[in-house]
Amino acid sequence: MQRIRLTATAQAHLAQRFKTTTDRRLRDRCQAVLMAHRGRKRKTIAQDLGGHRTTVRLWLKPYDEQGAEGIQIHWGPRPQGRMPETLTPTIQEWVQAGPQGCGLDWANWTYEELATSLYQSTGIAVKRTAMRVFCQRQALRP
Repeated sequence: MQRIRLTATAQAHLAQRFKTTTDRRLRDRCQAVLMAHRGRKRKTIAQDLGGHRTTVRLWLKPYDEQGAEGIQIHWGPRPQGRMPETLTPTIQEWVQAGPQGCGLDWANWTYEELATSLYQSTGIAVKRTAMRVFCQRQALRP
């Protein structure tokens, strides 16, 4: 069993973090450390939090070695989109000019039509949902 010993300030810091964080995973980790400090076993902590004792061990060990930094949530890198960011000015021009300004015979852009035009001009095939996400990320509204 891993023994966690907290100073009064570390315990107060963890308790405050537990109460104020909106991330449920970080709250569970803080609670696990506080429970381990009070002498609870990993198995009981895991049962109380609805997890596995190995998971609790994987939370407690980094905290024991690194302190508060050890229980931080680390996100992996975002997956790269299929559409390069270099196309942003081109698509912005299309949206601002409208379909008729691009030589097309309809009144308004849809994400489907933008995706089709992108494929016809660059050869990059994307679905309408990918085009919607791209436009939302760039604050474009067709």
